[in-house]
Amino acid sequence: VQLVESGGGLVQPGGSLRLSCAASGFTFSRYAMSWYRQAPGKERELVATISSAGSILNYADSGKGRFTISRDNAKNTVYLQMNSLKPEDTAVYYCYLHGIGSWGQGTQVTVSS
Repeated sequence: VQLVESGGGLVQPGGSLRLSCAASGFTFSRYAMSWYRQAPGKERELVATISSAGSILNYADSGKGRFTISRDNAKNTVYLQMNSLKPEDTAVYYCYLHGIGSWGQGTQVTVSS
């Protein structure tokens, strides 16, 4: 199992980023996926979850209305579109594979002017 996140970076408040998590080593379309984040000195927290077929989406309050999780099962990739970013969104963002229970290495998102 391998999960590789990308798309993080430095963005100004109000800006947007799209994170990607490329999966390999398992049948991607069979499993729900989530995005989590961990800010310095804080616990890792759930951001969003998508079901295996992409029909069920759940969001933490922190991202509702600003973040969109999606997946492309043909490309074995899950995405997190983040809009209207705030400084408090600064964190390392991880993708998580349900069922098997595996994490990616994370990608840093920094929101700062």
